Amino acid sequence: MEGETPEAAAPATFLRGEEGASPESARARFERVIRRVQAEVCAALEALEGGGARFREDAWTPPGGGGGISRVLQGGRVFEKAAVNVSLVYGVMPPEAYRAARPDTAAVAAAVGGEKAGPVPFFAAGVSSVIHPMNPFAPTMHFNYRYFETEAHKDAPGAPRQWWFGGGTDLTPSYIIEEDVKHFHSVQKQVCDKFDPSFYPRFKKWCDDYFYIKHRGERRGVGGIFFDDLNDYDQEMLLHFATELGSLRRLPFISADCADSVLPAYIPIIERRKDTPFTEDHKAWHQLRRGRYVEFNLVYDRGTTFGLKTGGRIESILVSLPLTARWEYDHKPEVGTEEWKLLDTCINPKEWI
Repeated sequence: MEGETPEAAAPATFLRGEEGASPESARARFERVIRRVQAEVCAALEALEGGGARFREDAWTPPGGGGGISRVLQGGRVFEKAAVNVSLVYGVMPPEAYRAARPDTAAVAAAVGGEKAGPVPFFAAGVSSVIHPMNPFAPTMHFNYRYFETEAHKDAPGAPRQWWFGGGTDLTPSYIIEEDVKHFHSVQKQVCDKFDPSFYPRFKKWCDDYFYIKHRGERRGVGGIFFDDLNDYDQEMLLHFATELGSLRRLPFISADCADSVLPAYIPIIERRKDTPFTEDHKAWHQLRRGRYVEFNLVYDRGTTFGLKTGGRIESILVSLPLTARWEYDHKPEVGTEEWKLLDTCINPKEWI
């Protein structure tokens, strides 16, 4: 969410709590990939800034165990705020935090021992990024890919171990530019199709449904792909899907050089839009849409809820919020305007490709 690479700036590994783990365990492999993705995304965004603002880096250690690296750029020429975070956290969490992480009542009951639930041992690793450009015609982009596992708590030794992968990549423009939105979705579909042709339509709908602001009756943006609680394939296969191995290495969240996926989906859009002329009215609408972004993240986002319930580092949890936003009483764009087109799309999701 500078100088040194994550490998140089942080401890060699955060996984000290994983006794006897092989250096090439699933956890270790996932850690290696998310650190590389963080470094590559930060480098690409700094290149767009052209020698101006740079990422500030904070390495942090939570009370329970593990750690994380937050990288944040603020007040740039191109990006008002950009954050790229990696975290690997382990310890025990209360049952209510587990429910926030995975609101599947049957799985929760099995994992935490039914009504007599106690603290649940867990491990969570992920890379996440939210990028808020300055220009109203340059869209915000978010991605987050993670691995999560739990063990049975001490009062339910027979309960099954739980694990899953989750994540997604979505686009949040203030103005609909179809060329940009179609490009973004096309990249997501191409990389999903390399693994399973059913993934893009399934994960696209999941994205539309997840990033839904219920109290507004509208989506946060124009979507992308999203999945969670994914464990309906062999774990090694899903690890391949969520890391860097074999023919799947070009998937958007796992690429060995990252530029095969998230970056080509987004960087060309920013290059086209970062210098587009805009008015104060364009910027006011931009701020209103950022207000919707804040509402979703604080009220509905499961990652935010999980972080708060497990006592996570507050600066890293809320780093996704923009520097500035606006709430104007009873604002309604005039029908037929470009602002209305964006709102209509958020209310009625489209198939872009």
